[in-house]
Amino acid sequence: MKSYINILEVRDLCVQAGGKNLLDHLNLTIPDGEVHALLGQNGSGKTSLMMTIMGFSGYTVTQGQILYKGQDITEFDICERARLGIAIAQQRPSTIDGVKLRSVLLYILRNEENPEERLVKLAQTANMEGFLDRSVNDGLSGGEIKRAELLQLLAMSPVFSMMDEPDSGVDIESLALVGGLINKLFSPDEKRKAKRNSGLIITHNGKILELFNIDKAHVMHNGSIGCSGNPAIILDTISKYGYEECVRCIGRQ
Repeated sequence: MKSYINILEVRDLCVQAGGKNLLDHLNLTIPDGEVHALLGQNGSGKTSLMMTIMGFSGYTVTQGQILYKGQDITEFDICERARLGIAIAQQRPSTIDGVKLRSVLLYILRNEENPEERLVKLAQTANMEGFLDRSVNDGLSGGEIKRAELLQLLAMSPVFSMMDEPDSGVDIESLALVGGLINKLFSPDEKRKAKRNSGLIITHNGKILELFNIDKAHVMHNGSIGCSGNPAIILDTISKYGYEECVRCIGRQ
């Protein structure tokens, strides 16, 4: 029996990197089965939060806790968190010379009964068949990199997925495909789409959020969550008045 309600709880989190304060007494709760959006101006701390949750080195927690399924993972390293079912799609992942995308995917799928067959199906879904024998991210466009990242997440089948601006650098034609892959990641069972995996999506302009359902949106400001609420209302306010109005609103609270 499941003993937790929230897939993720970030409590009073303060984080530093390179002697600079990045996150300031931040609180965030994502219930199991919900997908939340994280919006905010550049430099507000969105990516720093995601990297800290994933456990990347260089991000030092000076105060607070990160709980996953009710378990304190604040001191866990990135490998331990990945084994628990946490995964991330980065905005600008590195090129890995000499390592083929096919090799990475086969390693992820190594315990499946027919890994090669599963790889081919996933690659077809992401329209990435022609990139499997390239070095990871080598010579790929912005949209192709996003698809490669999502392809790896689909292979991993994580319980909790985080994505850093999956719509950045993606043209209009590719945006629908990226949105479809994200939908498949969160709702892998076509017959039970209401039963979803959980996630957190960083977006600056919110366009990608029009392609799937978001349960709640949060706006970051100066390293903390400034406000949270209905995604449609928050996106409408930002589209009409810009983040400047969000900052003024947060300042009045």
